[in-house]
Amino acid sequence: MEDQPKSIRALFSDAERKREDLSSAFDMNNPTFQGNLAAAIATYEECLKLSEQVSLFSPNETLDDVSSSDLQYMAILYHLADLVQKITGDLGARRANLSAARSYYERFLKLLDSYDVLRKADAELLEAYLENRDGFSNASTRDAAARRDAKIARFKEEKELKRRLEYLRQNPKVLENDEQVIRELHLTNLAFMVHKTFQALESIAQELHILSLAPPAPPPGQSVPAPDSRQSDRNRDHYSDRLDTQLPGLKFSGPILSSSGKPLRPFTLLDTRQRLQKGVFRPDHNLPTMTIDEYLEEEKRRGGIIEGGGEQSGIRPEPDEDNLEKADEETMKARAWDEFKEDNPKGSGNTLNRG
Repeated sequence: MEDQPKSIRALFSDAERKREDLSSAFDMNNPTFQGNLAAAIATYEECLKLSEQVSLFSPNETLDDVSSSDLQYMAILYHLADLVQKITGDLGARRANLSAARSYYERFLKLLDSYDVLRKADAELLEAYLENRDGFSNASTRDAAARRDAKIARFKEEKELKRRLEYLRQNPKVLENDEQVIRELHLTNLAFMVHKTFQALESIAQELHILSLAPPAPPPGQSVPAPDSRQSDRNRDHYSDRLDTQLPGLKFSGPILSSSGKPLRPFTLLDTRQRLQKGVFRPDHNLPTMTIDEYLEEEKRRGGIIEGGGEQSGIRPEPDEDNLEKADEETMKARAWDEFKEDNPKGSGNTLNRG
């Protein structure tokens, strides 16, 4: 006797259970996790196929035409996109999975947009995404302050949605016999998924850009050439023969010479590889080049140090008391200086700026 086909309610409950079991795992690269992930994706795909066969959602309907219990099935596309995004693999498989996840996210947003579930801000963000999928950002503006304000606003909205969902889920009695509350729960959950969708689309765009910069993988059966032993030695000590590499201590970058041979920035030619290596681990401050004794010897050689006394040394010799002529000369010099100070009081010479 063949098994009876499951209803969409039973399939969806089974898919939800498998998805919740995956939330307790941490290693997405684990083969067991990937196997359970594939099973959950297959169950959601059956739900999606069955919903399309019975035309659960039609473009001719409005949101009021959808029953409260059927609103939860609008999230099938979102869950598929979220799970497909977690599939691991090589570069080619990763690109394909990201593209598939992006397609599911787009279908989810378009479905909600057709039923006018999206708020005005989310509808405008969807238009911005469709115009520039590869460069999409949740805060699509060049003004840094505006980008920051937009991200803060979306964070606050998401936080409020989480709070409302937690309240409704922690108070199941509120949902009993109240279809309006059940409807509000599903719509709030869909609004929260819209926030997560735009975040995922931005992340996918960034990851696809990074993957596009990766070097192409070698064709099947072609072995990667072994590296040259000399090149391996140079890579081991981070040495390069190029002159336009970024050297430690230099704040310049880019090529040294233009195509015509004109220097574009200052550079220094070093004679040996050892000299280049010697300057890598030196301190960033200037080290002394001579000792104190060597410095004093050099100053003495240049005449910067006076020895032996004399007038230049500033040392006055002791007066000779027996030399009367020298004593009279010093006395007359002192008297002349006293008379000059009496005739010229301090400050008497500067009379131009007095009021």
